Amino acid sequence: MDLNQTETVVYTSVKVLVLISCALSFLGSSLIIFVYIFWSDLRTTPRKLLVYLSVADWLSATSYAYGVWKVFKSDSKDCVAQGAISTFANTSSFFWTVAIAIYLYVFIVRSNQRLADSLVLFFHIVSWGVPLAVTTAALCLNKIGFDASEVSVGWCWVKIQAPDHVLWMFLTGKIWEVLAYITLPVLYILIKRHIHRAHAALSEYRPLLASSPLSINSSMADRKLTLIPIIFIALRIWSSVRFVLMLVGSPARQNPALVTLHGIGNTFQGAANCIMFVLCTQPIRARLSAMLCCCCKCRTGSPSSQDSPQRPPVVTEEGTS
Repeated sequence: MDLNQTETVVYTSVKVLVLISCALSFLGSSLIIFVYIFWSDLRTTPRKLLVYLSVADWLSATSYAYGVWKVFKSDSKDCVAQGAISTFANTSSFFWTVAIAIYLYVFIVRSNQRLADSLVLFFHIVSWGVPLAVTTAALCLNKIGFDASEVSVGWCWVKIQAPDHVLWMFLTGKIWEVLAYITLPVLYILIKRHIHRAHAALSEYRPLLASSPLSINSSMADRKLTLIPIIFIALRIWSSVRFVLMLVGSPARQNPALVTLHGIGNTFQGAANCIMFVLCTQPIRARLSAMLCCCCKCRTGSPSSQDSPQRPPVVTEEGTS
């Protein structure tokens, strides 16, 4: 295959946008992990699964950023290493996204928390084990390397010169992505239908339930995680579009706008999850704001903090009191 005819040009402006997306995803994933570690009362199983997803997204964003910044031109050792890491992390992200949806389905729709919690070990085995096995096989068979940005945006993946590169693109990512596209909407619809039915059935008891805001907010926080599949599909669809265009040999796969969407979509999931489940979650946002205010007062040495010690605001699930 002639790389001069197939290589996709990644413009500097596209690289800058993708690197910004990687940085935001890195920070967002780190913040999700920090929140889970710092506040023990937020360590629910769904948020624990979100942390595992964030670890995969953190690793993926870091490896993608290195690939975009490095501008590979050949199958160098660091190209292969970056391609292997991003392949493992990206595939693991697919599995953890589906794992969260399965957990929520069993927990919410089947109302079986014991069964849902027992699946966590299985999720670990599959979500880390399968990507590791697939990536190791690709490395051993020398399939990871420079792909001329035909189905990437500057980073390395499956060697475009390999005669069976399409097969390995499926095995190292696309087949799992397609399965996620099919599985996630089904589980998401079932979960949302169940929630709507439950709300309708319990509407007459809402005055009584209102006296227990903590349990209601916890339930709402868990259900909010069902938005992860929507975020996943909205971000990942652009890479699938380019892959299909590559299969049919369409030059549209090299369109700068499509390449930009692909680059941002593949690298922004950590940031999107942070926006949805940290910055847009009022109790967590209130805690972070209180922490930042406390840090600012300590740095500036304000008179009020020096003259008399003050108790920090007590943060509840409803906010500060």
